[in-house]
Amino acid sequence: MATLILVRHGRSTANTSGVLAGRMPGVSLDERGVSQASALPDRLAGLPLTAVVTSPLQRCRETVAPLLAARPELTVHTEDRISECDYGDWSGRKLAELGDEPLMKTVQQHPSSAAFPGGESMRAMQARAVDAVRDWNARIDAEHGEDAVYAMCSHGDIIKSVIADALGMHLDLFQRIHVDPCSLTAIRYTAVRPFVLRLGDTGEFGSLAPRESGSGSDAAVGGGAGAP
Repeated sequence: MATLILVRHGRSTANTSGVLAGRMPGVSLDERGVSQASALPDRLAGLPLTAVVTSPLQRCRETVAPLLAARPELTVHTEDRISECDYGDWSGRKLAELGDEPLMKTVQQHPSSAAFPGGESMRAMQARAVDAVRDWNARIDAEHGEDAVYAMCSHGDIIKSVIADALGMHLDLFQRIHVDPCSLTAIRYTAVRPFVLRLGDTGEFGSLAPRESGSGSDAAVGGGAGAP
């Protein structure tokens, strides 16, 4: 079956302002995010991509734009099922404020039971994203053969939930996974099992250096802004 390259969108204006953007309109890449997106064609130059699938949100469309410009032969498809989690009433709020919400403890420790007020549950988020991946795998296989490679640009929590499924992990463990802005994750699907070939690869290791403020034990809801 197909090999999937999961691309988290580049760093956004919401990431740097500490806002949980969700599906808010008008959230674009910041200056660093634009630079990250510009580097994407070179990072993927060695792969015979057959298609690009993207979340409909602006920050994802901006991330894949340089790749599509460099490889005009690629077809781009918009897929609503890999759009950001619907955080409902939490959308647009500062992450620092949300840390005091009782629901945040559930999101961190028992996400399979977390449902955002006015939004969706994390179980529903994972189910739609995994269904989308499986459907696109079948479509890419049918159109391009079982050795085909395609890219899918989405969001932090969406990508983490797809990785958890590929690893056979319960959703309650998915907060152990971290994917930085514009990181690449490669999953090769087979009829028997998926193989996770790369996980959150940014091509550099400087971001692993200790940070003065410390990283804490909580996962970054929405994916975070990456290294400073």
